[in-house]
Amino acid sequence: MDDRSDRLYDLLPAIYRQRDAEQGYPLKALLRVIAQQVNVVEDDIRQLYDNWFIETAQDWVVPYLGDLIGYQPVHEAGLPGNPATPEGAARNRRLIPRHEVADTVRFRRRKGTRPILEELAETVADWPARAVEFYRLLGWNQNINHLHLDRGRTVDVRQGARLDLIDSPFDSEAHTVDVRSIVSARTVGRYNIPSVGVFVWRLKDYGVTRTSAYCLEQVGPHCYTFSVLGQDTPLYTRSQPDAAPTELNLPVPIRRRALERNLDQYYGADRSFAIYADWAGQDPNQPLPVRFLTAADLTDWTYVPARNHISVDPVLGRIAFPPNQLPKRARVSYRCAFSADIGGGEYDRPIIQPASAAFYRVGADEAYPHIADALRQWQQDQPADAVIELADGGVYVEPIAITLNDHQSLQLRATSGCRAVIRLLDWQTDQPDSLSVTLGYASRFTLEGLLVAGRSVQVSSAAGAPLDAGPASSGNTPAPGPVGSAICHAELTIRHCTLVPGWGLDNGGQPLRPAEPSLELNNVRARVSIEHSILGSIQVVQDEVRLDPIPMHISDSIIDALDDDKEALGAPGTAGAHVVLTITRSTVFGIVQVHAIELGENSIFTGCLNVARRQLGCLRFCYVPHGCRTPRRFHCQPDLAEQALAAALKQMTPPLSQAEREAALELERERLRPQFNSRRYGQPAYAQLSATCAEEIARGADDEAEMGAFHDLFQPQRLANLRARLNEYTPAGEEAGIILVN
Repeated sequence: MDDRSDRLYDLLPAIYRQRDAEQGYPLKALLRVIAQQVNVVEDDIRQLYDNWFIETAQDWVVPYLGDLIGYQPVHEAGLPGNPATPEGAARNRRLIPRHEVADTVRFRRRKGTRPILEELAETVADWPARAVEFYRLLGWNQNINHLHLDRGRTVDVRQGARLDLIDSPFDSEAHTVDVRSIVSARTVGRYNIPSVGVFVWRLKDYGVTRTSAYCLEQVGPHCYTFSVLGQDTPLYTRSQPDAAPTELNLPVPIRRRALERNLDQYYGADRSFAIYADWAGQDPNQPLPVRFLTAADLTDWTYVPARNHISVDPVLGRIAFPPNQLPKRARVSYRCAFSADIGGGEYDRPIIQPASAAFYRVGADEAYPHIADALRQWQQDQPADAVIELADGGVYVEPIAITLNDHQSLQLRATSGCRAVIRLLDWQTDQPDSLSVTLGYASRFTLEGLLVAGRSVQVSSAAGAPLDAGPASSGNTPAPGPVGSAICHAELTIRHCTLVPGWGLDNGGQPLRPAEPSLELNNVRARVSIEHSILGSIQVVQDEVRLDPIPMHISDSIIDALDDDKEALGAPGTAGAHVVLTITRSTVFGIVQVHAIELGENSIFTGCLNVARRQLGCLRFCYVPHGCRTPRRFHCQPDLAEQALAAALKQMTPPLSQAEREAALELERERLRPQFNSRRYGQPAYAQLSATCAEEIARGADDEAEMGAFHDLFQPQRLANLRARLNEYTPAGEEAGIILVN
């Protein structure tokens, strides 16, 4: 209730309030209704004043304020969405950035300068950028009496550090003239007099704080990786948005030679990476002094550091200690890169929990050092609602088995802005070692903000739970309802989590157990929700005779079976999972075989999608391979492109043969097949659409954003906005082109 609900009632004389109390407060109820409307009017008047200023105006007012100063939205980016819906509001924030409208006048005053192009990229597209005038890198003869030392020089093969930067945003070598235009729609050229390249970084750097380094015992007890999974991962520079765009403050991978020259600028507790260890008598709670570190190439682990020295390879994310001077415990902090806030990571997440939930904090400095300790106390207390929160970014290596009673809820999560790791081992000989959860009737379980590796998450319903929609004691058989409605006795939510595909990674980044699922649902009578997560394959074991299919909702997530010919969602030994699926804004690597799809929207299926009930639900604005058994499709690819091509082929004279038409259609299907910069989990560009991907996929969603898990980044709109603004602010006689670094 609003604190101002009784504001009018409190103004009444005490005698009237006393008489009102004697009669059951009818006057108070009346004045509350009046006060509610007064508050609405007052809030609206207050907001009208705030709407005069770009910093405090509501989102729908931003275009009107922009119109007052002559700001024009970019039509190539698409039409604005409905501001009353969350999706439309998010789209409008990208189409008409508040920061750009606020800085329009300032930008116009600096129009025609190179630094303004970098600021435009940051303000318009929210990407860090570096602008390079390529005429400065052209090779030409200079007057010996008037040298320009800041211009391109001929290559010196002895300068390895400069050779590393050739064709990068930090290149300083001289190049021959490339007459192709930098804004060409065909083949782009760079090194020409009017060309200005705006290098942009689409990947964001994410922190990993004080987590355990992984010891590669199979290589040697002195060999470690920064990644807790044991795979090679490049270290990234900690970005500093307000600083000048240089290699030391942009989210770029750290080079070995750059680390060697600027070790003190990359290393430290508040810098790009740090190492904590009980080693050589040093305090394990403080970063090891920088004097012990050296940059090295540890590609084959052949380099062995001398005593009192630690070698770091930032390209591979490897650490080598002296073999005769091993650490007792090694922890690391570093920066990695990814496209968006998906999966377990150190980013702010919205926290949703019951108001009266019991709270159990787990961590080295908390009341419960282990998850098992908190679970034991939770079982003793038996609260109706509870939260077990992992308060640090540690690695928890322990067996976990959770059983929820009827009408009980539990959240197992990491603190917002923190990533906790649960590493499951082979603890038992005669039983599986999954993270097991048993749901009671009307119970709710949430897994949030975690990275789970080593084994799968296995969820089942308690034995003896009722099969009907009502309580077990009711004795009444419910009337038939929508598909899946008769079994939604419980809720399972996986939010902002990573269930590592293949259970783990080897040093080369390959999955350890590619055939194993990440999530197993065994006769679960619950509604399953997966949001902003990365999972391996999902297996559903369900009694198809006695139970209705379970409803499963997947949104803004990546489901990775590691191959297009493997099942991403299915059931062992049967034709498909007994599931009614709703999937939006997601990317699925692998085959999906389910009972039915209620809605599929703005998603990519790289493997075949097959449903048993085609008459239920629909697919819209999705990519589905040719030849799949699906419900009705609307504006899906490659269907639209095939229809357009087939119509064009019919008009050709002389007419083509059937074989020629089929060959042309097959080429069109191949053109439309989604292309990714990486399909291997653990790499920075994982599941990111390639720049060469067909435009029908890159702008194929219902709001002209890209299909797949990164839909909400609105990258096509950001590119179109930036391209239009560069044309507006580029110095006269020059052409500015966007170069995607990643």
